[in-house]
Amino acid sequence: MIKIGVPSKGRLMEQTFTWFGARGLTMRRTGNEREYAGAIDGMDGVELVLLAASEVPRELEAGRIDLGVTGTDLVREELADWTSVVTEVALLGFGQADLILAVPSVWVDVDTLDDLDAAATAFRAAHGFRLRIATKYHRLVREFLTENGVADYQLVDSLGATEGAVKNLTAEAIADITSSGETLRANHLKILSDGVILRSEAVLWASRGALRSEENRAAMGRLAGLLGVRSPV
Repeated sequence: MIKIGVPSKGRLMEQTFTWFGARGLTMRRTGNEREYAGAIDGMDGVELVLLAASEVPRELEAGRIDLGVTGTDLVREELADWTSVVTEVALLGFGQADLILAVPSVWVDVDTLDDLDAAATAFRAAHGFRLRIATKYHRLVREFLTENGVADYQLVDSLGATEGAVKNLTAEAIADITSSGETLRANHLKILSDGVILRSEAVLWASRGALRSEENRAAMGRLAGLLGVRSPV
């Protein structure tokens, strides 16, 4: 039995259903909107598992699902050694968004990461604590800033709308996912000219753990043939 984990609601679920449906697998929810239950038609031995998109990486890692649809950003944030845990089967062509670093628009002298590094040093000297960057993506942001030589900052967890952290005085800058940038502009924030951390989109991933049994490898091969995608085997 091949289990496919799919986002359980919203546009990402609808687009995923459409993508699979165009390739011969019809997915649908069963029960009411509060029930995480669904079904698949088009191939025997395939089961639909509805999950939050953020849960898919963990379930792939644990081997509780064999395939899963979620964003590049979530896989790379949640799985430290992601290449040893999952393999990319197909880019799905939707869910595109960038993980970016943004600062207040009024910071006219801060346009690059080097500028941010200098501003962070000056901020700490002036205020006695490190410049705060609000984000839900601690691993990716920390790795990016380290690679680019930015120091004297601290990451603070964003529990709500990250774009509002600067206005609410809980951070001086943010790192968040954006597709159009409209929400950033509405909150008087600008993306650093070299501040794109990761370009993300929806991807069909396979759990490497799911490929260990001969039965699963054979089923994965048949499913990949039906979908017209690269076999993860």
